[in-house]
Amino acid sequence: MGDISTHSPRPAAPSTQRAAPAHPMRGRHHRPGPRHFAALDLGTNNCRLLIARAQADGFAVVDAFSRIVRLGEGLAASGRLSDAAIERTIAALAVCADKLRRRNVTLSRAVATEACRRAANGPEFIDRVYRETGIRLDIIAAREEARLAVLGCHPLIEPGDGPALIFDIGGGSTELVLVETREDGPPAILDWQSAPWGVVSLTESEPCAAHADEAERRATYARMRARVAESFAGFADRLPKGAALRLLGTSGTVTTLASVHLGLPSYDRSAVDGLIVPAQSMRAISHRLSGQAIADRARLACIGPERADLVVAGCAILETILDMWPAERLGVADRGIREGILRTLMAGEWRS
Repeated sequence: MGDISTHSPRPAAPSTQRAAPAHPMRGRHHRPGPRHFAALDLGTNNCRLLIARAQADGFAVVDAFSRIVRLGEGLAASGRLSDAAIERTIAALAVCADKLRRRNVTLSRAVATEACRRAANGPEFIDRVYRETGIRLDIIAAREEARLAVLGCHPLIEPGDGPALIFDIGGGSTELVLVETREDGPPAILDWQSAPWGVVSLTESEPCAAHADEAERRATYARMRARVAESFAGFADRLPKGAALRLLGTSGTVTTLASVHLGLPSYDRSAVDGLIVPAQSMRAISHRLSGQAIADRARLACIGPERADLVVAGCAILETILDMWPAERLGVADRGIREGILRTLMAGEWRS
C-alpha cells in the first residue's frame, strides 16, 4: 500500500459556456485574523462540512454542517444518481457554499466518494455542482478515502503493541485499514481493502418488506452478513493471527450504536467521540435491532426515522468485522475524512 498517499486527479473544469458563480473561497477580501480551513466530505449518504482554524495542538472547529442527502439512493439498480438525490445534494452543498463564503475560508478541499465513483453520471453531477455552487468536488479513489480516514481518527487508537484495525462504514462502501501505530506520527498502513458494501448499498441489495415478521427480518440480516463476509474474505485471510487486537471504528453506524449503548436521549459528540465500548455490547445491540420493525427502530433515541431503515445494514457490517477481528473492545470515533483533510491542508500537503 505504498502509494496510498497518491492524490487522485481533480476533475476538469466544466466545459460549458455558462459562467460559474463566484467561488466560495476566492475573489473576496479576507478580514485580518486566523486563517480558516475547510473540509467537505460528500458520501453516498451524508454531506458533511468542517471549518476550522489551526492551533498548537491541532485545530479548533469554527463551523460545521451535516445533512443526510442519500446521494446514492437507487444507484445499485440504475447505475446513475437520481434526479431527486441530485437536487437534495445540491441544496445541501449550497448551504455549505454559503458557510464557506461567510467564514472567509482561505484554503479548502471538497471530496466525493463511492456514489460518484460508481455513477455513470458522476462527472456530469460534479460539473453541475461547480456551476451552481462554485464548489469543485474531487472524486477520490478508495485508497485515498482510507488514508484520509486514518489521518483523521488515528489519535483515538488505544495504546498498545501490535497492529490495529481501523474501519469506516460508509453509505456505499466500507474501508478496512490495518495499521501499525507509531509514537512520532500517523500510523504506518500495512494493508487495506475497500468493500462495495455500505449502509445504503447493502440495504438496497437485501431489501426487507415493511410488513415482514421477525423471522424474515432476521433472515435478511443473515444474508447481509453472508454477503459482507464474502467480500471481506480475502482481506480476512491476510490478517495476522494471534495478535493483541485493537479496533477503532469511524462512521454513523458506530456512533449511533454507541449512543444506544449509553442510552443517550439525543446525540452528544462529547460523550461518544473517543468512547471505548465492549464489543459484546455492540453485538447485543445489533442483534436486537436486526429483529425490530422499522417503526420500532425509528422510535429509538439517536436512530429516528432518518436512520431506521439503514442502521441494520450497518450492524451487519460491524458484526462481520468483529467476526474477522474479534477484539474485546471497540473504539468509537466521531471523526474521519474531514479531519484527515484538515490535517493535510494545515500541513501544506494540498493546495486549492
